[in-house]
Amino acid sequence: MTKILVIDDEPAILTLISAYLKPEGYEVFTASDGLAGLKAARAFKPDLVLLDIMLPGMDGLEILARLRRESNVYVILLTARTEETDKIVGLSVGADDYVTKPFSPRELVARIKAALRRINAAPTAEAGEILSFRRVRLDVAARTVSVDDQPVELTAIEFDLLHALAQNRGRVLTREQLLEKVWGGEYFGEMRVVDVHLGHVRQKLGGGENLIATVRGVGYRFEDEPL
Repeated sequence: MTKILVIDDEPAILTLISAYLKPEGYEVFTASDGLAGLKAARAFKPDLVLLDIMLPGMDGLEILARLRRESNVYVILLTARTEETDKIVGLSVGADDYVTKPFSPRELVARIKAALRRINAAPTAEAGEILSFRRVRLDVAARTVSVDDQPVELTAIEFDLLHALAQNRGRVLTREQLLEKVWGGEYFGEMRVVDVHLGHVRQKLGGGENLIATVRGVGYRFEDEPL
């Protein structure tokens, strides 16, 4: 059974989310403060975490930073903050997506279902499919990446973004196209998530500005030379 952990200090929010998720067949765990949430994440190994930013004891961003040192679990931030910078900080720390309070429970469930479908989707790569370039190598079936023969650890979304660009080497992909390819047509959020996650990819690749070019006002292009 798919496990979802909800970390929020508002009892009404925990009750509401649980009431919508359990009938969908999910096993739901809850925690009402930061330390309990971190312990629950480590103990239950959830498939997805809904994480409030404003928490007592240890805030959501600190929990997220610690989780990212241990796991690539899909994390959706729950936040009452509406400033763009606050959302970007959350994504920069390692969140996969965010939902701003107040939210529609049905929309939240739809976001969760779409995320889990992507997480659980059977690999579409043919057995042994490799994308090899002068510096970058992607083993698509194994979902591993190396740069200059050194392994690089990417999250699921970061890998999917790099894969989409590498498959279309030399061609500009717009943010809309990348959202469609990676998040799917059911995505409800903002296109800014593409920029933030690609920023992570560039940083992890090292010299990423030379590998993934920004085409101002249009999108992004993968530029490593094929072997």
